[in-house]
Amino acid sequence: MKTILIMRHGEATPMQADDASRNLTLIGQQQAEKMGLWLHATHEPTGLLVSPYIRAQQTALEVKKHNRFLFEETCGDIVPEANPQVAADYLETLIAMHPECDSWLVVAHMPIVSYLVDQLSIGNMPIFNTGAVAVLSYDESRQKSEYLSIHAPSNVDV
Repeated sequence: MKTILIMRHGEATPMQADDASRNLTLIGQQQAEKMGLWLHATHEPTGLLVSPYIRAQQTALEVKKHNRFLFEETCGDIVPEANPQVAADYLETLIAMHPECDSWLVVAHMPIVSYLVDQLSIGNMPIFNTGAVAVLSYDESRQKSEYLSIHAPSNVDV
């Protein structure tokens, strides 16, 4: 069994014309750091897939301060308007190609994070607070996932 962790970026600056360039706020940085500590304590992710948008990259940087990744990739298939089927297929391909990674973290945005959970575990579409992480168990042999839980910065202890 593998673990898939799907994370929404931390709190970002308000919407603007260039959505991809929005930065994390100070609160967003704190959320990302707290969740990085929590991820290290609970799941120790070793595979990382992150959106190219600035706020997702900044979130991943905070998480990386506390976690050691064996594989990392920036992926345009997990931006807000991306196709969740393509994203799920790509993630499953990466999992198969990198057996050394037992726990995978995907750092992206609403609504793709909710749609991706539903794509991997049909009928489960959680709403993500900023910085929240959904936890799924992934059976590689059956290519089936089970949605387990969601955790937000406000309800985790580190």
